[in-house]
Amino acid sequence: MLRFDEKQIREIGRAGRGVKGIKLSNDDHVVGVDILEENSFILSVTENGYGKKSKIEDYHGQMRGGKGAITIKTGKRNGNVVTSLKVRNEDGIMLITNTGKIIRINTSEIRPIGRNTLGVRLIDLGSEEKVVSVAKFVEV
Repeated sequence: MLRFDEKQIREIGRAGRGVKGIKLSNDDHVVGVDILEENSFILSVTENGYGKKSKIEDYHGQMRGGKGAITIKTGKRNGNVVTSLKVRNEDGIMLITNTGKIIRINTSEIRPIGRNTLGVRLIDLGSEEKVVSVAKFVEV
């Protein structure tokens, strides 16, 4: 995860190619971009049903184009990261699997833990099941 001030991105015309936001290694991918605000958290979810909620203060600001910091460990247990998104305690999320299973979780039920950890199980999956999408919603 890379956290930087949006003022570091200059305005360019429609035909422009953009600017580099983050420096990626060979196997890295961008899975989410969000604008952070006070009293919000970063929620990272992996394909094997694990996730973690971290305080935004756990991630110090860097310059645009940096390498970023590990937000959740990946590997055999967790699998790859599906998404990282900004959430508040009053938000809810829905985890969606490749078999069509959907589970709803209030983000207030996920306790915040430090960055660069394995996370906690958010959903029980079958042997061939993977989390493929996460949708955030707000109760009205």
